[in-house]
Amino acid sequence: MYMCQKHERPLELLCRDDQMYLCQFCTEGEHRDHNVILLEEIQLQKTQTELQQMIQERLKKIQEINHSVELSKIQLQKTQTELQQMIQERLKKIQEINHSVELSKRNMEKEKSDSVEVFTALIRSIERSQAELLEVMEEKQKAAEKQAKVFIKELEQEIEDLKRRDTELEQLSHTEDHLHLLKIYPSLRIASHTKNWPEISINTELSVDVLRTALSRIQETLNEKLSVTLNEKLRETVSTELKRIQQYAVDVTLDPDTAYPYFVLSDEGKQVMDGDTWQNLPDTPKRFTYYDIVLGKQGFSSGRFYYEVQVRGKTEWDLGVVRESVNRKGEIDLFNPQTGFWIVALRNRKEYKACDDPWVSLSLREKPQKVGVFVDYEEGLVSFYDVEARSHIYSFTGQTFTEKLYPYFSPCSNDGGKNSAPLIISRVLKTD
Repeated sequence: MYMCQKHERPLELLCRDDQMYLCQFCTEGEHRDHNVILLEEIQLQKTQTELQQMIQERLKKIQEINHSVELSKIQLQKTQTELQQMIQERLKKIQEINHSVELSKRNMEKEKSDSVEVFTALIRSIERSQAELLEVMEEKQKAAEKQAKVFIKELEQEIEDLKRRDTELEQLSHTEDHLHLLKIYPSLRIASHTKNWPEISINTELSVDVLRTALSRIQETLNEKLSVTLNEKLRETVSTELKRIQQYAVDVTLDPDTAYPYFVLSDEGKQVMDGDTWQNLPDTPKRFTYYDIVLGKQGFSSGRFYYEVQVRGKTEWDLGVVRESVNRKGEIDLFNPQTGFWIVALRNRKEYKACDDPWVSLSLREKPQKVGVFVDYEEGLVSFYDVEARSHIYSFTGQTFTEKLYPYFSPCSNDGGKNSAPLIISRVLKTD
């Protein structure tokens, strides 16, 4: 800005009469009665516009912050719901595994007590994690709301200050006292604000981050507890159970009079495979001529019995027990307990099914190489085990048997040699 040579003050005024620039002291001398105007007066309108714009920006920012807080609350509620659902799904899975353990530990009260303690501890651990995570989420939500209140208070203070300046500038725009305008105008110009509001926001991603952390922590707990403690406990329990039920092992021999005509049986009656060629065999009442099935010679109408079958190398097979009166000559609507079949099956190399009502898809950790079949006639129980992995496959429980049960075998179709391996009734190796 240029300086007055006479008074060495800034030239801030314009004398309209003499068309010359003046300083404040010049107006007190020969230009006292002249028409003098403040040079910055022409900035009043621009300044007022800027003030109005700043006020609107801050009002909008307050709306954005309030909206962010509301979105954060909604996200928190959604996250809590998702977390609750996730917890319930995993608790349900624990209950399912616990149920499987219970099915394989009859008459083993000590093992049962130990298992209950393991599952109770796991459930409590997950519930504790859930409570801790929800507490953290709520604390972060409160922190976000507190931060929003601070920002809104600062914005409202700035808005109040800007409105005051705007009102005073509006009043000054109508004054004719230019000397007064010159004196106070600098104090009314827009002061620099302390925050760059467009770059400031409330963190509404806290809930999502916490959910990821929750998922990670819960998954870590499940992996550690379920994959280690429970699997070890389950393997130990099933191993103990297998040792017990192997005491009921019976010598099963295949009955050639029941064999499907495509089947080839070994001389000792311990192996069966699909020979891919129809044989002219007597069509006795016992023979299956519609489905590829062969039964054991001995039937059971009481007590308990157990046998093992090697299924190594096969892509499809069926194993289990059937009642004596099953349909051997015609079509059966569905293989399940209602039609007299208690069996499990392999299809397409890796799809394991329990032919219950309805059929159940089985998720097995390992591909069974030898399957154990146990029946408790009076208890109404048919259970299947992976002998080598010492794991439980499936159990039919609460059944009612009223006639003889026979061991059931199906090596299924040869499938062009892909499924040519035989089913082999193995000698049960009883362990101490």
